[in-house]
Amino acid sequence: MKKVLVGMSGGVDSTVACLLLQQQGYEVVGVSFRFVEDFDDSDAKAVADKLNIEHHTIDYRSEFKSIIIDKFLDDYSNGLTPNPCVHCNINCKFKFLFDNMTKFNCDYIATGHYAKIEDNKLKKSIDKNKDQTYFLYGIPKEMISKIKFPLDGIPKTKVREIAKENGFFNYNKKDSFDVCFITESFKEYMKKSINSNPEDLILVDLMIECLLLVKILIKIFYMYLLVMIVII
Repeated sequence: MKKVLVGMSGGVDSTVACLLLQQQGYEVVGVSFRFVEDFDDSDAKAVADKLNIEHHTIDYRSEFKSIIIDKFLDDYSNGLTPNPCVHCNINCKFKFLFDNMTKFNCDYIATGHYAKIEDNKLKKSIDKNKDQTYFLYGIPKEMISKIKFPLDGIPKTKVREIAKENGFFNYNKKDSFDVCFITESFKEYMKKSINSNPEDLILVDLMIECLLLVKILIKIFYMYLLVMIVII
């Protein structure tokens, strides 16, 4: 029986990914990575217990800080706009899964991302509303043949239905859209984290105000498009 190492967050996507892989005949091993101080793996462990699969939690706080958080702050300090989630998937999550694949004697790695592998290439998910290939574009080619995305072709609403039908407590768990290491106001976090001389604080304020303005303009643009569609 082939073994798959699945990255588990405790959310509904990784839960159903584990379930589907089990149903497909794979032996599933779950793993959760501790990246931040307030990390809680209780939901992932509860899911693993229900599925009767092996589960491990590995502490990568030090690596995450140097690879993701420090770079995030350096980029902002230098006037850049970083995307820590993309950087994390490429340089932390998938790298650490790949590194641990051999350790746990697994043949493949898998996650609950909405994407697909076809002809040894990363391609967009059938569900364009949930496609996450943007966050995965930098995965090294040598990893592709070892990755499985069991949720490809399944709409998010169906994923929640599958979880509910199989008695998983997290079937309606809220999706996470936030930067995982920022648990307070983004503005306050940046002010505390970047060297706090007056010029830096002014720069942070300006960057934040610009980001907020862009978000507002995007919302206005989408509202305008919706109105035009209705009129037409």
